[in-house]
Amino acid sequence: MRRVAVAAFSAAIWLLMGAAQAQTPDTIKIGVLADMSSLYADLGGPGSVTAAQMAVDDFGGTALGKKVEIVSADHQNKPDIGASIARQWFDTDGVQMITDLTTSSVALAVQEVARQKNKVIMITGAASSDLTGKACAPTAIHYAYDTTALANGTGGAVVRAGGKTWFFITADYAFGHSLQNDTSAVVEANGGKVVGSVNVPLNTADFSSYLLQAQASKAQIIGLANAGGDTINSIKQAAEFGIVKGGQKLAGLLLFISDVHSLGLQTAQGLELTSSFYWDLDDQTRAWSKKFFDKTGKEPTMTQAGVYSATTHYLEAIKATNSIDGPTIIKYLQSKPINDFMIRNGHLQPDGSLVHDMYLFEVKSPADSKGPWDLYKLIAKIPGDEAYKLPHGEQCPAAKG
Repeated sequence: MRRVAVAAFSAAIWLLMGAAQAQTPDTIKIGVLADMSSLYADLGGPGSVTAAQMAVDDFGGTALGKKVEIVSADHQNKPDIGASIARQWFDTDGVQMITDLTTSSVALAVQEVARQKNKVIMITGAASSDLTGKACAPTAIHYAYDTTALANGTGGAVVRAGGKTWFFITADYAFGHSLQNDTSAVVEANGGKVVGSVNVPLNTADFSSYLLQAQASKAQIIGLANAGGDTINSIKQAAEFGIVKGGQKLAGLLLFISDVHSLGLQTAQGLELTSSFYWDLDDQTRAWSKKFFDKTGKEPTMTQAGVYSATTHYLEAIKATNSIDGPTIIKYLQSKPINDFMIRNGHLQPDGSLVHDMYLFEVKSPADSKGPWDLYKLIAKIPGDEAYKLPHGEQCPAAKG
């Protein structure tokens, strides 16, 4: 009987040890949560997954002696789906950091989950300045660009060049409203005037009624506060209506190289845009982009380059701190400059905004282009402190005072 009891006790010990081992993750997981199949898939999507895997591979595939694994999911541009995936990843799947997060409404929902779980998110795809404003969270980083930088860049340049009256065609969710509000503040601060706007449902195919309202406003500038497939459709249909030929100008407030490539230079030529990244900017950007192109057949967007950069700096922070604790990672990243092939002169602010240099580009004419991806002409570098100057003042509760 004594031997049976000892055997039973030993078996129980082994079961407990096995359970403890099962609860200890043997991998560090990074999640790419993106639009994989709809209007934003080209600017993030599968390309972001590729970029994240490139970062892991270049880092050596391990951190803290553990394998680093990339997982991915399609949030379908629905905040409830995004939040549900993030919660499962953090609670049961061992994900330590989430990146991409294209679509601001999804990013805002996931940011609340990250706040509850004290986990890191590094947002490279969403734009709303609310992410570092009234909705800021202590373990969230808004990494690649935001509506503040876009407004100060494109909006400021267009109004200073004489575009004084504006009408906005605005994506009817958090991103579009933030972009319109931030750009309106910049326009008015530079002596311009907003004469009207119209809200458009996400992923709209027919922009005709909205473009007719913009045309009837007689505004000098029609500001497109949308992105991805919505921007492509609105610019194409504006050309069909002859809006630019009629004397009005379009301001694409968030344009990606994937959009311009899809539109073609005949349609997109002359558009000004603000971006944190262009593949042909210098030797560093060309070298990294060649590796990305070899894997995808496409040049990277600033979202995809941002995923690589964010993933790399996250892994470096893990190595430097010997920790996967969210607040520890953020504290480390706040303590040092962030610079690489994409982020120039970067520093992380208390509100979660990564301030860094941005660039104002003009889309080339067909005659000026030397190849299918030779699309931009550099107009100006915008220093980070100028690009990220808050048009409404600091809104993040944690960063005030």
